[in-house]
Amino acid sequence: MKLRIGIPKGSLQEATLQLFAHAGLQIHVNSRSYVASTGDPEIECMLIRAQEMARYVEHGALDAGLTGLDWVIESGLEVVTVADLIYAKQSRGKVRWVLAAPESSSFQKAEDLQSKIIATELVNVTKNYFQKHGVNVQVEFSWGATEVKPPMLADAIVEVTETGSSLRANHLRILDTVLESNTQVIANKSSWDDAAKRRKIENLALMLRGAMEAKDRAGLMLNVKKDDLPAMLAVLPSLKGPTVSTLSDPEWLAVNTVIEESAAWEVIPRLKEAKAQGIVEYPLNKVVM
Repeated sequence: MKLRIGIPKGSLQEATLQLFAHAGLQIHVNSRSYVASTGDPEIECMLIRAQEMARYVEHGALDAGLTGLDWVIESGLEVVTVADLIYAKQSRGKVRWVLAAPESSSFQKAEDLQSKIIATELVNVTKNYFQKHGVNVQVEFSWGATEVKPPMLADAIVEVTETGSSLRANHLRILDTVLESNTQVIANKSSWDDAAKRRKIENLALMLRGAMEAKDRAGLMLNVKKDDLPAMLAVLPSLKGPTVSTLSDPEWLAVNTVIEESAAWEVIPRLKEAKAQGIVEYPLNKVVM
């Protein structure tokens, strides 16, 4: 069995390759080829633009792939959603497609854009958005640099953003959120119905989710006397409650947990004040829920 996986080419490529590496699967990319080998002889990868991923997965050229929910919806194609690759914190891992207009304009909502020109890469989603609002607009495909098109080349845009900083830099004001999106693992229907391929795809999704959950987190282990455990636990944030076990000396306990890496700066000194000893912070590659 050979499983062919699509890796998003372009701006997401390096981050995706790093995610696979943290998941335990090394991908070996040749700069002269769109086909990449992996550390698993049963998995082969192809570098494909995220915008085209759903098409090749739906047609069966790929068994599975990573792409955004936005491009799956935009394509209108039928694929299996295997997993959402988002952080446990909902504020991370998602992006928004927003309707934005020049700060100097009088536009405040979608209804104000009747008969206007909207520039976007996400043409079908944008058309559906305005149809739901009962607004007739002219939606034009944008080949890039969408933020610079208003007001001369378009009246407003629908563009993807994480922080809105690029829109503000171009003197644009967000009017509404059109779509929230995140990275997904998608699969071809026939491949999903194949038991061996399905198991391989599910395992791949499991490991990728584990690698993503581990991002920005750290493991923490320490020793503490039994009498000091309640005070120490009051300080310690954890994923689902720390693991506590007895040491060879019955008066001492070993505690192991996962914390946000950014919290370690404040937490570790407080743990020391709570009489914890032998505190060790260590990096994580995967956290499998």
